[in-house]
Amino acid sequence: MDTPSPRACLTRRRFLALLGGLACVPLLPGCAFQAKPITIGLHVWPGYEPTPLAQSMGWLDEKQVKLVQTGSATDSLKLLEQGKIDGAGLTLDEVLRARDNGIPLSVVLVCDISAGADQFLARPAIKTLADIKGHRIAVEDGALGALMLYQVLQAASLSIGDITPVSLTVDQHAGAWSRGEIDAAVTYEPAASQIMAMGAQRLFDSRSIPNIIVDVLAIRSTLLDSAHKDAIRHLVSAHLKGLKYLNTSGDDATYQLAPRLKLPPEQVMSTFKGLVLPNLANNTRLLTGSRPELLSGARIIVDTMQKAGILHKPADLNNLLRPEYLPKRAA
Repeated sequence: MDTPSPRACLTRRRFLALLGGLACVPLLPGCAFQAKPITIGLHVWPGYEPTPLAQSMGWLDEKQVKLVQTGSATDSLKLLEQGKIDGAGLTLDEVLRARDNGIPLSVVLVCDISAGADQFLARPAIKTLADIKGHRIAVEDGALGALMLYQVLQAASLSIGDITPVSLTVDQHAGAWSRGEIDAAVTYEPAASQIMAMGAQRLFDSRSIPNIIVDVLAIRSTLLDSAHKDAIRHLVSAHLKGLKYLNTSGDDATYQLAPRLKLPPEQVMSTFKGLVLPNLANNTRLLTGSRPELLSGARIIVDTMQKAGILHKPADLNNLLRPEYLPKRAA
C-alpha cells in the first residue's frame, strides 16, 4: 500500500480539524450553546419593581438576564428602536404603538393594572379640568402620555389646541414643577408623590378609565425562540418571586426599593396604591384561554388610540400575547 504523502496527511488533518470546528457550531444538534443574556430596559415604576427586587435578592441570573435602567418609557423605546435592548417594561398602549412603528413586540407578563396610579396633577389655582385651558401641561412624548392627555381633554370638553403641551419625560416632571415651568402634569409614581408633596392636587386618574392602562413585560418577538426560552422563563419567574417577597416581606422589601424610588422607606408602599399587581394565577387568566382578557382590553385600547389619532393604521394583534413563558406553578 502506498504511503500517503505529507500533503495528503496535512489535508486530512485540516479536514478533521474542520469537522471538529463544525461540531461546535451551535446550530447543529448535540452541541451545548449558551445564548448571550437577554437585555431588558426598566424605568423606575412600582409595577416593575418586583424584577429589580429579585435581582437584589440574588434571584436573577445575570448570565441569562441583564437589566438596563432607563430614565423613562421613552428612553426604553428608543433603545428598542436602536436594537440595543431585547425587551422592556411598557404600558400596553406603548407596545401597540411600537408595533405600529415597526418594532415587533410580544407580551409575556402583565406587571400591573392601573386603578388610580396614573394621574393628572394641577396647581391649586386650577380648580377643575376645564380650568386647564391656556395652561402648560407636562406630558411624556409617548403613547401613554398621549392616551392619558386625550382622556383628560375629553373629560374637560377641550381639545389639544386649548392647552400648551410641554414634552418632558416623567423623570423631569418634579424638577419642572419646582422651577415653575409647568402648571399641570400627566404623571405617575414616583414623580406623582414628589409633585403632590409640593402642593399639587389630583384632578383625574386612571380610575376613570378602568383596564385601559396596563403595564407589561414586552419582548422582541424575534427572540421568542428556543435559544432564549429559558432566559425569558427565568425572567418571568424571577419577577413573580420578587412580587411574592414584596407581598410577604414588605418591611425588608421597602428598604431595598427605597433608593430606586428615591423615597423614604416608610413611603414606599404608598406608591403601590392604585395598582393591581397580578400574580401567576391572574396572569394566567389575563393571557390565556380562547378569549384572553388582555386581548379584549387591547381591542378597547386600539379603538381609543385610533380615535385619539395615536395609531396610524389598524392594529395587528396576532402574536401579541405569548403566555407560554409563564411558569407552570408559582415561583
